[in-house]
Amino acid sequence: EVQLVESGGGLVQPGGSLRLSCAASGFRFSTYWMYWVRRAPGKGLEWVSTITTAKTGETTYYADSVKGRFTISRDNAKNTVFLQMNSLKPEDTALYYCVRDNPRISCNSSYCSGFDPDFGDWGQGTQVTVSS
Repeated sequence: EVQLVESGGGLVQPGGSLRLSCAASGFRFSTYWMYWVRRAPGKGLEWVSTITTAKTGETTYYADSVKGRFTISRDNAKNTVFLQMNSLKPEDTALYYCVRDNPRISCNSSYCSGFDPDFGDWGQGTQVTVSS
């Protein structure tokens, strides 16, 4: 059974940092692209970041809204994907999800789409609140 368990969320002041983790199990983690997606209160899903596999250089991609502030990484030995979030803003407040790659997700050089919580493997989410 595939499991994705996010952790690391919390309440942080603007300008602060958090590091999210997603522990994966039940599949060959190293062979899958992994994503972070978020949902802000009252808004739709927003793709945040992607990391490819070692076979494709563990290339990373970011939404413009987080580029330069967030860093995605993975530790294949620990089956874990991370999201380091710096210079946090109130608009980063959201429930953050870890998502395993699936056939409905497509990416070009600058954007990924096709995320559907009712399809594929998602974690339960971890809440990030940025507020003074």
